[in-house]
Amino acid sequence: MPEAELVSTEHGLVPKGQGWFVVNARESQWREREGRGLLCEFEGAGFEGAADFEQLGVNISVLGPGEPMAMYHRENDQEDFLVLSGEALAIVEGEERTLRQWDFLHCPAGTNHVLVGAGQAPCVVLAVGARDRSTGPDWGAYTVDGAAQRHGAGVDRETTDPSEAYARFPKGAFTRYRAGSLPAL
Repeated sequence: MPEAELVSTEHGLVPKGQGWFVVNARESQWREREGRGLLCEFEGAGFEGAADFEQLGVNISVLGPGEPMAMYHRENDQEDFLVLSGEALAIVEGEERTLRQWDFLHCPAGTNHVLVGAGQAPCVVLAVGARDRSTGPDWGAYTVDGAAQRHGAGVDRETTDPSEAYARFPKGAFTRYRAGSLPAL
């Protein structure tokens, strides 16, 4: 397997094509999502010829207190989350759980869930999700849940359409890493 080329863009380094690579999250392209924190996907979304992770989605989210990582949903593949710093609120199958640094959340396929930033400072979450059955029209759904709605992370009616589920949020924009967003561990 060849090494993928890392291309320097105005928003950071982006892997081009398939292949292995090493990139520091602070040098990668990020996406600023107003009301939903910062996101580093590592794949180089929005860049022509960018790498596309076919088996696993891997990203880092930096969430301010009260910022949802996503809208409450279920996917037809497994997802896992590790809190690297700060606190998050996990809402899983309608139950609320506080997550702190180094807490790990496992969501088997079909588990309704969302994470929301909590505490007094931003939290950093590593997310990993399989992509075998969670892509395409039968990926899963955004589902209705009272706890998620109370925390600004829920839909009013079930949908599979991301544009409907995220309609209240402005479209995200690519950006460079913001100094200080990732703590020294």
